[in-house]
Order: sequence, then C-alpha cells, then structure tokens
Amino acid sequence: MKETLYLNKELAILNYSAGYARNPEQLLKSSTFSNYVHNYIDYLKEADEDLYYYVINGKTARESTVELIKLFRMLRIFKIDEIESPYLHDKGRLLELIEEMYNFWKRHQRFSVIHSGNGNALQDLSFVQADSNFNNLILAVYRSLEEEIMGRKNRVYRQMQAGTNAAISVQNLNVKLSDTYAALKDIPFITSVMLRTPMILHPKSNKRTGMFTETENNPIHEFSGDKDTWFCYPCKIGSLLAFVYFHRDFISSAVSLGNLFELATVDECRKKPDLICLFGNEDGKDQTTFHYDKEEDIWIGCVSYNERIEYFGYLKKMSLTLHNVRKMQHGWLPIHGAFVNITLKNGKRKGIMLMGDSGAGKSESIEALKIAGKDVIKDIEVVFDDMGTIHLEDGIPYGQGTEIGAFIRLDDLDPGTPYRDMDRSIFMNPESSNNARVITPAAPYEIVAMNHRIDLFAYANNYDDKLGLHRFDNIEDAKATCVEGKRMAKGTTQEVGISTTYFANPFGPMQQQEVCDPLIDKMFKALRDNGVFVGEIYTHLGLSKENRDGINLAAKQLLEFIEKD
Repeated sequence: MKETLYLNKELAILNYSAGYARNPEQLLKSSTFSNYVHNYIDYLKEADEDLYYYVINGKTARESTVELIKLFRMLRIFKIDEIESPYLHDKGRLLELIEEMYNFWKRHQRFSVIHSGNGNALQDLSFVQADSNFNNLILAVYRSLEEEIMGRKNRVYRQMQAGTNAAISVQNLNVKLSDTYAALKDIPFITSVMLRTPMILHPKSNKRTGMFTETENNPIHEFSGDKDTWFCYPCKIGSLLAFVYFHRDFISSAVSLGNLFELATVDECRKKPDLICLFGNEDGKDQTTFHYDKEEDIWIGCVSYNERIEYFGYLKKMSLTLHNVRKMQHGWLPIHGAFVNITLKNGKRKGIMLMGDSGAGKSESIEALKIAGKDVIKDIEVVFDDMGTIHLEDGIPYGQGTEIGAFIRLDDLDPGTPYRDMDRSIFMNPESSNNARVITPAAPYEIVAMNHRIDLFAYANNYDDKLGLHRFDNIEDAKATCVEGKRMAKGTTQEVGISTTYFANPFGPMQQQEVCDPLIDKMFKALRDNGVFVGEIYTHLGLSKENRDGINLAAKQLLEFIEKD
C-alpha cells in the first residue's frame, strides 16, 4: 500500500509506514489530514448544504481545506480572541462543523497497517502502541479544538475508539509457491492483528446468495491484484494451512478472521499451503468458484469483487469449502454442525455432536443446554460451532474442529448471551432486525485440532413439531435423514421455507457427492459399531423464533442423556 490514507466510501485505511503523526501539530499539517478534510468537504456538498456553504465561503474546496486547517493549527497555539478568521463569526456553526467532521471519521470502518521487519516482539509491541497513540491523538485534537471554541473544558469525557477499529502488522515473506502463483509472491502477509473490541462493523450486505461451484479453470490465471492493494491473512483451518488473499476494500472481513481462524506463524507461512483463497478478485465475473490444482496439490477458491461479499459469510464459507474438499480427499467426513464436550460436576464427560444446515439450531441447542444444566455442568469445551469433521483411527470415530470462534445470529441466542463475551466480540449490524451477527472466540486452537470421542450424534431438526431427543431405530434411517438435509430456512441465505441440501452441507459435500457418499457410509457404520447414540433433536426454531419451549425441552433431554452412565 503506497498511500498514507486510503478512503473508499465508508472505509479508511491508514498506512503508518508511509506517514505517522506523533503529535497534534504533525497531524494537522500532514497530507493525510488535508486529504481527509478535503474528502469531508466533498461529502458535505451532498449531505449538508448549509454546512457546505459555511465551509466553502466563496472559495474552492481545496482553498477551503487550506483555510480551515490553518484555523485549526492557530487554535492549537493562540487564544480564540487573538485569531482572525471568517469561520469564527459563527462559533456555533464552527463547533457543529468540528463535531460532524469527527462523526464523519467515526462512521468509517477504520483500520491501520504497519510494515514490520523481522517480526520481533519489540516491533509487534510498537505496532500496537503506535495505533493506541494515534487513537489518543485524534481524541486530543478533537477535544482541544472543541474546548478552545467553547471557551471551557468538557465536564464529561468519553474514551471512544476515535482512531481505528483494528490494526494489522504486515511483512513480506518468502513463501513456498511455484511460478504458477508468482502474482501472489510480493503480497504482504499479516503477522499480527489488534482488534479494538467490542468492534462494531456495518457491512452493506447481510446474507449470502448463490452457490460455491467447482471449476476446471484455475482462478489464479485471472487474478488481477497487486502488492499495493492486496494483503494475505495466513491461517490454520483445522489442521490445514490456508493463505487467504484479499482486496483491501474487504479488510473488515479479513481482520474479523482473527476471531475465527488461528493466525499462522511466520515459520508456518514458509510451508506450502494446502488452500489458497482469492477474495475480492476484480475479474468482472461475479462468481464464487473453487478449483483443484493437481500439479501443485492445492485447492484454490475465488470470490469476485462485489459489494455484497462484504457479508462475512462469503469469506468464512469459501474458506471452509476449501477445507472440506481437501479433507474429503484424505478420507475425512465434513460435518456442518456443532460439537462440545460436556463435563458435569460429578465428573461425567460426554462428547455431543449436532449436525444441521444454517439456522437449524445447532449452536442454539448448546446455549439452551448451558442454561438447562447450569446447576450440574462444570465445563463446556467447544470443539466446533459450525464446521468440523469425523475421521477414523483404529476403527474409532473422532471429531475435530476448524474454527477458534463462532459466527452466530444474535436473534437465535439467549438475550444475555451476546453480552457475556462482548469485550472480545465483533458485532455486524447489531441494530438490524435481519440476520445481525456476532463473531466471538470459542475455543483454543489446541482443542480444535485434536481428536475428541463422540458419544452422541444428532441431526438438528428445526421444522417438525415433535418434541425432545429421538434415537433412530437403525443407521439407514439416520443416513437418510442426514443426507436429505431438510430444514426451514431462516434468512441467513437467499432461501425461504422448507429446503433440502445434500448432507446439510453445501460447502464441499454437496458439490462432491460421489466422494462424500462412501465416507457417509463408512462413518455412520463406525458410529453404530462404537455404540454412539445416533438420533435427532427437535429445535422448533424454524416454526417460531420467539417460542423457546421446544428447544428447551430438547436441551433437558440432552442433559438427561449426558447424566446417564
């Protein structure tokens, strides 16, 4: 990234390596601040005509920018009655201008980037400190100008996130990619992320549409990015190494991955990746595709540049699709669901795996279980909250996870749940009544990537009016229900009403049913042979969002199963 400040609609990215103000005077005379003020004046032309004409005052936007910044710098040095400026003829309007200019900045999704050297601890500390100092600097400048014009100190101070929402430290790494992927080699890698939580983001899209489709063509041949406009978030999805390359216009989604996928170390980034994702590729195709590069043994996915892909589900689900097709290659069965280990106060411990498509009630059932068992449950260890796998070792089925966090609908949670971990969470359109979401940390990577025994495997049924927990009479019925993948859609995708999805998993298994079918047979046979409870849990979430009686009863019966010997 070359610019000191990149502005695009409601996105702002600061490049501290290209220019960094250490005090108010440096900030006010910087080209970064000048560009921002000019951008704000242009915005006023459409947003507030009265304030615009007050600022312009018969001059051009560029001349007004110079005049306004000159006044700001003088207010930092002189008393207001020592200054002559046409803007001071109406102090009330000047106060309004400063307040609205500050609010305009805060309405942006704001991020900072710093290029580090060898990634030692001192540099990592300085990138956090640099961003914190900038946050304090913005507050100091805003308050000093406001108080000088008012002629008094503020009586109430609010320590807001005035600088950025998040910061990243990046490095250029010597990655192990062939010449086929030469276009990616100079793109800087994120080595550290700092999130100012609770972080509130406002993506313009709130649902995912379309499907991920496999293609014969490697999308790298249509990659249009470069080192100045793209970054890479290297991460571990389960046990796989993924390089997630993204256009900077989607930095809010990429930075949010810090709460979802374990950030890979610099040493890990020197290995050949299992997966590559190109997110926001300006290929003009409006598609979401993935491809297997047989020669390099890499799965590569591509999501075309489009405003709607601001919805976090696009980045998350493309990454998980790549994970799933790779795991199926290795003989592992992807499970769209949730898996927790429940430990009771009496020492009993059981692994509970629930399966179902978006909105079926997997996570919500676990939340209801927490409430039902609050007096007897000692610990709930999350293995995965959305996507995991079942694989066999010595004939025994084990579960593993993919994510260290959870991307959850606020509507589907107990009212107090989103606020329990809000100090570490990322909220997306929380004020919206349609698919408001939160990304919250769920489990350490070491737990996610290890083997866990399965005691209960149940399909989350959100469409039937039956109650409780039901055990299938035979494994063929279980397979039939799971393969049909029926659910009542709830608005997380473009679907409405009753829908069916192969194995409740449109992220790999649906596209490669011929690969997945024998894995289903193999894993379900192993579940039966190892005495695992295989059944169905009735969540009722597709019938009524408000009525929790169904899911609460199911949670109680789930707790009874856990309490049994």
